[in-house]
Amino acid sequence: MQNSYLTNIISFIIIVFFSFFAIPLSSQSNLIHRIEQQKQDSVARKQLEQSVERYQSHINATDTLESEDFDDDIMENHPASDLYRNIWSRERVNPYETPPSALPDSIYIDCSEFQMPLTATYVTSHFGPRWRRMHYGTDLKLQTGDSVMAAFSGKVRIVNYEPRGYGNYIVLRHNNGLETVYGHLSEVLVSENQEINAGELIAFGGSTGRSTGPHLHFELRYMGNAFDSEYLVNYSNAVILDDVLLITKDRMFGYQVQAKNLASQSRSKYYTVRRGDTLSKIAARNGVSVRTITRLNNIKNSNKLKAGSRIRIR
Repeated sequence: MQNSYLTNIISFIIIVFFSFFAIPLSSQSNLIHRIEQQKQDSVARKQLEQSVERYQSHINATDTLESEDFDDDIMENHPASDLYRNIWSRERVNPYETPPSALPDSIYIDCSEFQMPLTATYVTSHFGPRWRRMHYGTDLKLQTGDSVMAAFSGKVRIVNYEPRGYGNYIVLRHNNGLETVYGHLSEVLVSENQEINAGELIAFGGSTGRSTGPHLHFELRYMGNAFDSEYLVNYSNAVILDDVLLITKDRMFGYQVQAKNLASQSRSKYYTVRRGDTLSKIAARNGVSVRTITRLNNIKNSNKLKAGSRIRIR
């Protein structure tokens, strides 16, 4: 009887203990989890804040020097100057020679001010392999004369014409470290070194250069390396997927191995063997050596050539 009484008392004490302490412990666990998550988020935010710290410092410095004769140097006033090592080329879309392997594993880009380059559009050709070549942008449908807007605030680096490529095109460098390219334009409305606001009208769309019809060729680049804009933009809904874009080397730039293979294939040239052809005749006709042909096709000089077969000559 006494043992039963003691057992009941002990059970009661245990119930009371957990009634008082179990809930607080659960709340404390949730609080710890939230704190840890906030720490992780703060690491990403800190990296992002550092990337625009110099820009904010420059803006503050400019406000205090309004009455002074301030040297309006192209790069000194540009917040991405340190990132791009003071390179400001008007000749090449990618003058930086910075391979993805030299970039940090993770890069956070503030994309909160993004504006659609076209008001109403849809994707006609995605980023990636196309016609045995790499397509480094996203093609967006438009009608000739449609307005083209800047995706982010920044400065115009290039205004140029490329007859066998972009046609009339613009390259903008942005305050967040990205660069954007707008190709096949019918008319350009901005000039080099001009400061641009996000959403500002910069051109009218068209079909200039190497184009099969009116569209905007739109590229996103980081340190000269193009990546798929659909990592940032949902074109179906005309919204961005997140205010902060996480660039990772493997995900964003893994295509470059495939691009090199495609480039190698595009430079290759093949010849269809005719009746009576010999290696020496084929070599002379195509301006190559017999040794080159045997090496590329893993054959010997003594091999007989079959009419109708294809051999690689470059």
